Amino acid sequence: MAELGATLTVFLVAVVAIGVVRWVGDTLNPVQLTVPERVPFAGGFDPEFHAWSRFHIRWYSMALLFLAFDMEMVFMYPWAVVFVREGMISLVEMLMFILILVVGIVYTWRERGFEWS
Repeated sequence: MAELGATLTVFLVAVVAIGVVRWVGDTLNPVQLTVPERVPFAGGFDPEFHAWSRFHIRWYSMALLFLAFDMEMVFMYPWAVVFVREGMISLVEMLMFILILVVGIVYTWRERGFEWS
């Protein structure tokens, strides 16, 4: 029960801190932004394309490749910590994980997924 109380205390302190920072910001800078300045991207400029416009399929394949490499790194950092404790078992598991990623990379290379043209 003490953990729940500590968690709720931290949550309430965070909510109050956010409220105080917002209030201080509004008090010190009462200038209201115009509609173009409130546009969430491009620094206030009008967007060139609609958010629902179509993208070429190569962007999706590049995004998936990025996620594959990114997930590899995300799982390797904690593995380095566990490797000291677990030893050979964790080494075999990581080699299997890397082998699966290499199979995906070889497949992508064979299908010419790394070519931009």
